[in-house]
Amino acid sequence: MNNLKVGLLGGGSWGTTVASLVSRNTDATIWARNPETVREINTNHTNEKYLPGAKLYKNLKAAETIKKTVKDADVIVMGIPAQKFREVLIQARPHIRPWVPIVSLSKGLEQGSRMRMTEIIEEILPGHPAGVLSGPNLAREIIAGQAAASVIAMVDDNISIPLQKLFSTGLFRVYRNDDVIGCELGGALKNVIAIAAGMGDGAGAGENTRAMVITRGLAELTRLGVALGGKPATFAGLAGMGDLVATCISPLSRNHTVGYQLGKGRRLESIIAEMSMVAEGVKTVPVVIEMGELCGCDMPIAQEVYKIVQGESNVNDVFRGLLKREVGLEADPL
Repeated sequence: MNNLKVGLLGGGSWGTTVASLVSRNTDATIWARNPETVREINTNHTNEKYLPGAKLYKNLKAAETIKKTVKDADVIVMGIPAQKFREVLIQARPHIRPWVPIVSLSKGLEQGSRMRMTEIIEEILPGHPAGVLSGPNLAREIIAGQAAASVIAMVDDNISIPLQKLFSTGLFRVYRNDDVIGCELGGALKNVIAIAAGMGDGAGAGENTRAMVITRGLAELTRLGVALGGKPATFAGLAGMGDLVATCISPLSRNHTVGYQLGKGRRLESIIAEMSMVAEGVKTVPVVIEMGELCGCDMPIAQEVYKIVQGESNVNDVFRGLLKREVGLEADPL
């Protein structure tokens, strides 16, 4: 692994955390939009805006340009939010060497095209192996040295096995999975359910309600994920249930935070304006509704979250609407 050079694009909390982890195993360089962040990483080994109080691994280097970050890289890691992913990848494309694997950290879907990030990679850089690193990965806990696990999803084991070793450290365990579609959809879809869980918490709905939302949310995202080509077992694993649980219960989760504040009666615009990081679920929910309609999948929780995000409903109406639905077999939609 020491011979591989990694270029990571994106200086947010998770991108910086992954870059710091990788730099323990090999030569890693990160690019951030803000030149001050680049200087801070190189000088102080910190990124106070996104990871306050955390110390980054001393070997991690930051670069001022995308070109410097990727031109010599053997592996590219994209820590870019879904709606900016295409734009940054197009900027990087002229400087990326042929056949270099590209790994997405994003947990969202592109508006308009409804594409997953690996689909965007395959469109813009055909021939490059595309994969995703996904799981219950709250950046602040991992950078603080707490144990966690993730999944590297690649179709080809000849690529995923070296990448598994590249991303693994003592307390950060990385498993392999060849279900790229399922792992990617699990990460994107659970953000919508996390907003719903957060709304219940903010409204004081209780632990039983939270458990109901998580469990029925898992069934909902599994239905759509399988309809779109994912494997059922993937949604019971780290990239499905594991990520869903962590995102739905933790105050460190951006999507749970958005939902919690909505549950308190605040307006979405003011919540988003206060956040320095992107809550992917807000932009993903309209795409999820579109995909559910195209697949003929009933998505009751996502539909209610969509009404809130669009300003068409309030939290009390959402939960009343869900509870008014006819109750059938547990295997049926909510």
